[in-house]
Amino acid sequence: MAALRAAKQALRKEIKRRVAAVTAEEKLRQSLVLSRKLFKHPKYVSCKRIAVFVNMDDEVRTEEIIKDVFRLGKSCFIPRYESRSSHMDMLKMNSLQDIQTLPLTSWNIRQPAEDDKSREEALATGGLDLILMPGLGFDRSGKRLGRGKGFYDTYLERCIRHPKGKPYTIALAFKEQLCQEIPVGDNDVLIDEVLFEDDQ
Repeated sequence: MAALRAAKQALRKEIKRRVAAVTAEEKLRQSLVLSRKLFKHPKYVSCKRIAVFVNMDDEVRTEEIIKDVFRLGKSCFIPRYESRSSHMDMLKMNSLQDIQTLPLTSWNIRQPAEDDKSREEALATGGLDLILMPGLGFDRSGKRLGRGKGFYDTYLERCIRHPKGKPYTIALAFKEQLCQEIPVGDNDVLIDEVLFEDDQ
């Protein structure tokens, strides 16, 4: 267990270093390539209820995706992380403007305030069809390296217990976040698919 933790920590450092070396222009370019790939993806086209992360600086930009979700009339949910635990809820948003007026967290991302009880939580109603997954690192077989808090692994366990079952999961990754193999433990949930810019 300690060896796994140490391996993950070392890999987190290495990936953070690689991503930090990527220019803002290149991050945006790759993000737009991935957005276009996603827009053609059958799981995206058919989904009605989708959870999208609001990106941090070292993650794929999701603003164009969020705009498209609203344009197509899909139900858009974003994460609210509870900093003191590994609990996360996916809360319904009404528009991009709605998201842009949310308070900023200490991680500098927007999310509904902890005392905001007005929003629909995805699992309290119809569940989710698709979750777009953030992360620090990924490999091609769907293994994911998160930030060590376990928010998404815990949430996916809750999804599995929902009558609708586990939603399809797609990770959005910069090429610099791809690894040969991610070390995983028993609680790490595999992702169905990792989207990245390939060289074709």
